[in-house]
Amino acid sequence: MTALLLNSVNKSFGEVHVLKDISLEVMEGEFVVFVGPSGCGKSTLLRVIAGLEDATSGEIRIGGTLVNTTPPSKRGIAMVFQSYALYPHLNVRGNMTLALKQEGQPKSVIEDRVQKASRMLDLGPYLDRYPSELSGGQRQRVAIGRAIVREPKLFLFDEPLSNLDAALRMNTRIEIAALHRQLGASMIYVTHDQTEAMTLADKIVVLRDGRVEQIGSPMELYNNPANQFVAGFLGSPSMNFFPGDLLTDGDTRTVGIRPEDLFLADDGPLAVRVSHVEQLGGDTNIIGHAGNHQITARLFGQHAVSPGADLRLGFQPDRTYSFDATGARLA
Repeated sequence: MTALLLNSVNKSFGEVHVLKDISLEVMEGEFVVFVGPSGCGKSTLLRVIAGLEDATSGEIRIGGTLVNTTPPSKRGIAMVFQSYALYPHLNVRGNMTLALKQEGQPKSVIEDRVQKASRMLDLGPYLDRYPSELSGGQRQRVAIGRAIVREPKLFLFDEPLSNLDAALRMNTRIEIAALHRQLGASMIYVTHDQTEAMTLADKIVVLRDGRVEQIGSPMELYNNPANQFVAGFLGSPSMNFFPGDLLTDGDTRTVGIRPEDLFLADDGPLAVRVSHVEQLGGDTNIIGHAGNHQITARLFGQHAVSPGADLRLGFQPDRTYSFDATGARLA
């Protein structure tokens, strides 16, 4: 069953066309991530789905119902913001129950939902604490709990981990993934972090300049990017791009090779002068230049390489990608 259907959705602010003819289907229980660089329109698209912004044209259907003119509170959605948006004068229990009280839910229903959400998120010991007494990660869990107790048709997450440090981001990401498995709910998650997109999503929607560049599973997009933008956006370190004539005279295409597909080879076709080395313990990133083009190689294990060294790098031809002058993928 379809949880969300967008049909040719456009959004303009005055003469600025922000969302351009976006069509998308989210299935029941699916975890969909909107990803793209800052300014690509992903948060605006989420706000249009939530009803916080009106679509200029196109259809928005949630659970099969047209909701273009339906107010946010009636759309059956719950939203988790980057800023937590907790009420400082209410304790954790109060923040989680406020919307249910406003809906007129019975006390027994409210208590049951709060207890269930608290168990999922390990918030039981903190129900009587106030936001100022919680860490950033705990506050974000409260914001997620507030969404869970509403039992929405659709969860919307707007860069919920941006304010957390690296360790907390990873832990909370794991918690959100586990929560999705427990609830089996439809979720849409906005992020600029391609690692979050790759690790959380059933389906990724890559946006650029208000348009959908490609939709697919993380591995579909990683292994079969539709164009140079998608190829370069997904993957860390990002894909290397250089002109084909660096390998073969007269080759006019752009060649793409992922850093992990390069290896040290005495007779390799890429001659690289090392400019920087990142020793990561399990991996070694070697950054250098082939002519005027920066090349990054991600090598497994530890390698004693110093800046200024001259290396040759090899690759398997079937692990390369080709793009034309417009960035479109070549067969």
